[in-house]
Amino acid sequence: MPIRTPAVRFDDRFSEPGATPPKWSVVEHALEAAEMFWLSSLRGDGRPHVTPLPAIWDAGMLHVCTGDREQKAHNLIGDPRCVLTTGCNTLRTGLDVVVEGTAIRVTDTERLDQLARLWKSKLDWDFTVGDGTFHDLANRTGLVFGIAPMKILAFGKDPYTQTRFTFPQ
Repeated sequence: MPIRTPAVRFDDRFSEPGATPPKWSVVEHALEAAEMFWLSSLRGDGRPHVTPLPAIWDAGMLHVCTGDREQKAHNLIGDPRCVLTTGCNTLRTGLDVVVEGTAIRVTDTERLDQLARLWKSKLDWDFTVGDGTFHDLANRTGLVFGIAPMKILAFGKDPYTQTRFTFPQ
């Protein structure tokens, strides 16, 4: 998938006077540097499900791995719409980022090999690839999903800013 360039909309209603939007490169760096995200998905009956998990930003998408029997796997297969959030739990510093998108199973062996190398280099997690899935050292099966963002919200805290990045579909 080609890397898409987002349209930027700064919301001065929720930003400090004189503040400017963060550059896309700053937001993208925050996504690349983050290790933990909170995944929000929907159960089959519509109830929300939220859980922390590591994610990898690569090629304009966030990538997550979840056990094939976990609730989040069932949720994403049933309804691929989801939200991932990352940032910090401080009030006056940092950047919080919210990624809204659609999860797509990654099953291509070459792409999974690339992602397994990224998981190893960033998180020191060992995965092997087989049958369109990841396998950990205990040979548990992990499904890999790529989340292509439709919208990313960035909330700066020094100064306070709110910026929307939207992506062509």
